[in-house]
Amino acid sequence: MTQATRLSARTPLSRRTLLVASAAAAVAAPWRLATAAPIAGGKTITLVVSYPAGGGADLMARIIAPRLGEALGQNVVVDNKPGASGQLAASAVARATPDGATLLLDASSFAVNPSLYPKLPYDSNKAFVPLAVLATFPNVLVCHPGFGVTSVKEVIARAKAKPDDVAYASSGNGSAQHLAGALFEERTGVRLSHIPYRGGGPAMNDVMGGQVPLFFANVASSLGHIQSGKLRALAVTAPVRARSLPDVPTMAEAGVPNYEVLEWNPVLAPASIAADTRTQLVAAIRKALADPEVLGRIRALGGDVFADPTQASAGKFIQAQQAQWGKVIRERKIVVG
Repeated sequence: MTQATRLSARTPLSRRTLLVASAAAAVAAPWRLATAAPIAGGKTITLVVSYPAGGGADLMARIIAPRLGEALGQNVVVDNKPGASGQLAASAVARATPDGATLLLDASSFAVNPSLYPKLPYDSNKAFVPLAVLATFPNVLVCHPGFGVTSVKEVIARAKAKPDDVAYASSGNGSAQHLAGALFEERTGVRLSHIPYRGGGPAMNDVMGGQVPLFFANVASSLGHIQSGKLRALAVTAPVRARSLPDVPTMAEAGVPNYEVLEWNPVLAPASIAADTRTQLVAAIRKALADPEVLGRIRALGGDVFADPTQASAGKFIQAQQAQWGKVIRERKIVVG
């Protein structure tokens, strides 16, 4: 998810809104959904992305948009509206005409914001209807090699011996890394020292420099540093090992049960969208996610497509994430600012 942390990617852009898919009949014909009427009368479909170009949500939008456009037989564009931890983009989509032409592509912060920001300009549970969760990405607990530990158990032992002495960095209060650390404290019974930064890049740089020992990093952005020896991977935060880090145990294997932290990207529509339009969009997203190239690019980033290919459980997944992080935020008294 934070973002909270976002997947690193460099995408050259000359303007904020970029055309990423064409509805040309010759291209779309093999992909277009049979007997489907055009969405919103054939208007261009806009994926409003809640974070800047180059981040994880933006990258997922640009991976999925071409195939989504082909499946629907319509133009699909990506429009980045970053700001306020995703609130600007969400507000824009909540106010949009519910004809299926304006969709929100967000990050895992969508499930965190209702607890972090009690006065959101929209009701997350009433203003939107979930269409899909595109993919999930694990984090990985890393440390500076000079910290002197090689396992999660050693981190726990050191933290219990000296409460509040062992520090972890994050990209800011309420970020994905902050929440990952708070959940780690809850599950292990330790007290760590939280060091917030303004962004995941500066936080990880200071961990590599030895200023802060621990960081709950995104697998994709930290993989090169792990492979080069600048960071030591201790455990991944998913229920299964990461394909790109097959020798790194899960938190459960490392001795921390019931610990799961995933970053993920939902696609949502305005709540009053017609049922048939919603069904058509979900079908197109499912078709796009089944494309081998899309699947390969997601896996190359250390992720997996959402576990339920029908997307029927996407809404329940988002609700479960809201409940989990709401509990952590309340119990740990986490505030932004």
